[in-house]
Amino acid sequence: MVGNGVQPASGPPIVGRHTEREAVDRLLDAVRDGLSGALVLTGEPGIGKTRMLEYAAARATELRVVRLTAVEPETGLGFGALHRLLRPFLNRTDRLPGPQRAALDAALGRVPGPPADRYLVGLATLTLLSEAAADQPLLFLLDDAQWLDRESAEALAFTARRLHADSLGLIIAVREGLGDSGLFDALSVHRVRGLSEADARALLSFGTRRVDAAVADRIVAGTGGNPLALLELTEALAAEQLSGITPLPDPLPVGRLLEGHFRRLAGALPPGTATLLLLLAAAPSDDMGMMWRSAGRLGLAARAVQPAVAAGILGRDTPTAFRHPLIRSTVYAGAEPGERRRVHAALAAACDAVRDADRRAWHRAEAAEGVDDGVADDLEAASERARSRGGYSQQALFLSRSAEFTGDPGRRAERLLDAAQAHLMSGDAAAAGTALDLAGADLRSPVTRTRELRIRATAQLLQIVVADVPAMLMDAVTRLGAQDPVLTWELLCEALHAALVAHDCTQGTSLKEVADAAVAARHALAPAARDRDLLMEGLARRVAQGYERGTPVLRAALDGLLGSDRIEDANSPFAVMMSTACDDLWDVRAGRELTARLAAANRETGALYALGMALLAEARHLLWDGRFDEAEIRFAEFDDIAADTGFPGGGDLNRLHLFALTGREDELRSAVRRTAELRSIGLGLHQLLAQHALAHFELGRGHYRPALEHARAVFDADSPACGNLVLPLLVEAGVRTGDRAGVAAALARLEERAPLAGTPWALGGLALGRALTADGVDARKFYEESVELLGQGPLALELARTRLLFGEWLRRRKRRSDARKHLRAAYESFDAFGAVPYAERARIELLATGEKARRRTEETRFDLTPRERQVASMAASGLTNTEIATRLFVTASTVEFHLNKVFRKLGITSRKQIPRAIGEPAGPG
Repeated sequence: MVGNGVQPASGPPIVGRHTEREAVDRLLDAVRDGLSGALVLTGEPGIGKTRMLEYAAARATELRVVRLTAVEPETGLGFGALHRLLRPFLNRTDRLPGPQRAALDAALGRVPGPPADRYLVGLATLTLLSEAAADQPLLFLLDDAQWLDRESAEALAFTARRLHADSLGLIIAVREGLGDSGLFDALSVHRVRGLSEADARALLSFGTRRVDAAVADRIVAGTGGNPLALLELTEALAAEQLSGITPLPDPLPVGRLLEGHFRRLAGALPPGTATLLLLLAAAPSDDMGMMWRSAGRLGLAARAVQPAVAAGILGRDTPTAFRHPLIRSTVYAGAEPGERRRVHAALAAACDAVRDADRRAWHRAEAAEGVDDGVADDLEAASERARSRGGYSQQALFLSRSAEFTGDPGRRAERLLDAAQAHLMSGDAAAAGTALDLAGADLRSPVTRTRELRIRATAQLLQIVVADVPAMLMDAVTRLGAQDPVLTWELLCEALHAALVAHDCTQGTSLKEVADAAVAARHALAPAARDRDLLMEGLARRVAQGYERGTPVLRAALDGLLGSDRIEDANSPFAVMMSTACDDLWDVRAGRELTARLAAANRETGALYALGMALLAEARHLLWDGRFDEAEIRFAEFDDIAADTGFPGGGDLNRLHLFALTGREDELRSAVRRTAELRSIGLGLHQLLAQHALAHFELGRGHYRPALEHARAVFDADSPACGNLVLPLLVEAGVRTGDRAGVAAALARLEERAPLAGTPWALGGLALGRALTADGVDARKFYEESVELLGQGPLALELARTRLLFGEWLRRRKRRSDARKHLRAAYESFDAFGAVPYAERARIELLATGEKARRRTEETRFDLTPRERQVASMAASGLTNTEIATRLFVTASTVEFHLNKVFRKLGITSRKQIPRAIGEPAGPG
């Protein structure tokens, strides 16, 4: 029954647990082999999670083992657990890249600095631990993870998700049903269940008291095989009950009996020992200096631990550590409120007023009762220090506690409002809503009511529930009145962004009303404006006043951004609006450059949410250039970021055009159905993008009637995001189906807008539209003009489409030799991109000219995963492993792991061979 001869240091032997031990052993073997892994053990109290951590520690003899037990009283101290975990390695922080070091130092309060981005802190944690594991493989054992502060939990979850080839293992034990933030859900989770009947009876046989066989069966059944319950109940029950003379309680109240048993054990101790136990439960387990200073203030001597050790409450080997985490929780929860306050007062007095100011404020709050403005002020000051470190959930908790001790209702409401904003910054929209509800009617001034509505609207945006966000922000503008024109403009910019995303799904207002209000508000501001303001003004004018009025402002905004050394507002939805403006002006070159710069800036600062938006914009521009594999890399990285940040917008919904252009019909139809389901939450723009993708898909197959219907829906909506891009598709579908009215309308819009935009894509699209509707010499001239113009930009897909249409036109006029040249070029381009529907259409046309299309030989570079392709591309550009790791938020050893797989798959032996193998130019390195 005892596993592999390896047992924990103390307590009864482990019986059974074969599945759990195998999972632990697999992780340890992976770490020994240079790989990494994370395992989450979840289950009810006493089920054996802590014992499995002890098993892991005993098995990991050649690994460096670091253990941490989170404690409930310190749940609100942001980055506190992370600081304790990293303390042995902080002498290595000088080896971190500059932004990571600055973020970690700021988060841990080591140096003053701007608020740390929590994902950059996670990356710094990953890099630091990977660096340490290079000297000796590491195993981290984290118990009672439900009591982690949110910032530490986020950093550790980020680290665990990014582990790959770092000789580092992480095993996390978390109590089921408590503190379930979902942060560890993406990891390998194993639910620890009760022992089997045979194993449970075997465990009972190791006890010190004799148990009747029938009674043992009742105890096994009644406890569900919970090991702690089995052992403790045999100690708690009377001898007559164990022998079967007196009946057992029915049913066995396992949880209540366990907690009652531990309370009785603690209650039987001398008063000084009971107070010392409570102090141990409330104090950080790794700061015994503070604990003993507090004990001195309470008049407690060191020998007071001895009765607790004798009673089995504290460990014999470590007499200041509880034998089981559940005992700590029971001692703290079962104490009298007055006694708890007395202990916290002692802890507060033992804290250094400068070095431990936050912990001191927290303990003062736990020691206080009723309104206490001094405590409230201390907590607010602590919240500011938390904000300065980027500990936004800690800031929110301090502010919420500060509000509890605040006497003035208005001041209390303002602190709750600030707490809601901090919750929002930490990504906890539900907690933000709760804080706003608590503030309630005490938010009386127009400014505070405006802030409340803005926070509620932003919370909904984070959950991509967009439909009523524009109306909420318009209401906030109304409440604010004329008090603050700058704030009014910011609110309307946010409303415009939400309304463009919602399109026709807005509730309580419309996109046109929001745009009208934004245009009017812009007049109230000083003429000078940031490029961001010009961009939003241009979009507002485009919707409210028409394309002719919006285009010059958008052009000025994009030119300003292109000429600027930096891009403002990297943490806003700027990438989405910027990409929309570029598509509306048919300016793919500006879109490529600006989104690449924005993505680089976001990588530098660790702004993952903003980086995700930039990646989606980059992918869209890459698609128009036929670089489908690179677009998929961006989509895959966005999905990783969505998982890291908890953003619900990942998955196939973003790949509509990729599915359409590559002919993956089942995936396309599935994603289109999802867009229809999202109307209820306001994602109207996604439906238009789905219609645009379907128009491409049907045109590629030569199905012109359905293509016409899809394109017409986009044309009628005329969204800046795709209203112009659909025009050549609509002309083509209309010409093929004989829809003269539709063709005339689409061509008229092209004639009006393309010259205003003036880009090669716009003018090339106009020339294509004219070619499709002309004949003879004029048609040929327009086709040639379109080919020449589209060849000037990174528009390989659009160029191939024009050459396909030109070749079809030439073939139908019996000019087979000329037709072959264009059809061959179109086919080879589509085939290289992986644009299957268009490639097949071009192949059939080419066959009709008498030439057989050469089929592409499959290349091994396309066997690479998106991550491998991304690493290979960066290595080809000359980046080092460390530079690649920093950009991808992984470790250098993980990059090396991926590169080894790239070498193997491509059959190469050096980095110099990568560019040729993947078909990319070599970089300067």
